[in-house]
This record gives sequence, structure tokens and C-alpha cells, in this order.
Amino acid sequence: MSNPSHHTAAHPEHTQGSAHNSRHFWIGSILAIVLTAVPFWLVMTGVLRDMQTTAILIFALALIQIVVHVVFFLHLDTRSEGGWTLLAFLFTAVIVVLTIGGSIWVMYHLNANMMPMPADGVAQMHDMSGNH
Repeated sequence: MSNPSHHTAAHPEHTQGSAHNSRHFWIGSILAIVLTAVPFWLVMTGVLRDMQTTAILIFALALIQIVVHVVFFLHLDTRSEGGWTLLAFLFTAVIVVLTIGGSIWVMYHLNANMMPMPADGVAQMHDMSGNH
């Protein structure tokens, strides 16, 4: 009927025990707390005088925290479901990055490529609208 050795061989992640899962959870939790506390500390203390450097560092720590959450809490890796969950996640991430990046690119170029209006054109617009 059901062979227990066959069941554990098919699912090796279940044979590692709860000690591994507990340790994995605690490592992820500690990393998540640190990656949340460091940006908070950077902003509240103003330790870095340059706002751009602070923003870049916070953004980098946020990206690292995304990876920590995906690996430690969502358990997405190359072993789960033959790597298909990781592949689906990466595909979704690429689509999101392309959508956001493309939107920012279009908005920047729309602003940069608008025809400048001469100063007398603004006055003519106000005259035409009846605002004096």
C-alpha cells in the first residue's frame, strides 16, 4: 500500500525535522528585524548627512529584505515544485520592473519633450479664458 521510505525519499524537505524549520524561521526573522531597524535608525538619527546616499542605502536594504522574505518565509528556491514557483516569481518581478520602469521613462520623456510655451503665450491663454 503505502511505503514510508518511498514517501520520505520523494519529499526530502519533510525529513529534515522541525529543528531545521525553526532555525530557518529564526534566521529569517532576525534578518527581517535588522533590515527594518537599520533604515529606521538611519532616518531617525540622520547619521548620513547626504539624503541621496541615505535613500540609496534604504532602497538597497529594502531589496535585500525582499529576498530575505522570499527565501525564508515564502520558501521560494530551485527545489520547490521543480523550480516552477521561483520561475513564476521571477517572471512576475520582471513584468513589475518593466511596467514601473517603463512608466517612469514615459513620464520623464513626456515632460522633457513638451514644447516650451513662450511667456506671451501664457498671457494670451489668460486673456482667452477671461482671467485678467
